[in-house]
Amino acid sequence: MTDVDDPILLLRASLAAGERVALATVVHTRGHCPREVGAKMLVWRDGRTAGSIGGGCGENRIRLAALTALDEGRPTLEQVDLLDDPSLPDGAVCGGVMEVLIEPFGC
Repeated sequence: MTDVDDPILLLRASLAAGERVALATVVHTRGHCPREVGAKMLVWRDGRTAGSIGGGCGENRIRLAALTALDEGRPTLEQVDLLDDPSLPDGAVCGGVMEVLIEPFGC
């Protein structure tokens, strides 16, 4: 990841520009998950993202939850169950559960 893609640096720049953004951080995992604890994704009000918490349907669900957190102006803890993710091909290594903290900023 380059500095240009670093969610924390982009968070600081976005806040300095007066933008509303949400930071999603993987805070707990069980089983096989695509990303480790500490992985981050930044979500802007227009739906753009930077960084990744793993991709697929789980990441899209977190993007949508981040937009809701921005609308409501409060943090949330979301659980992503990757055990039955239909976007995963047969033989995929995922099969765990991630907990993701979503924190809105600039609200």
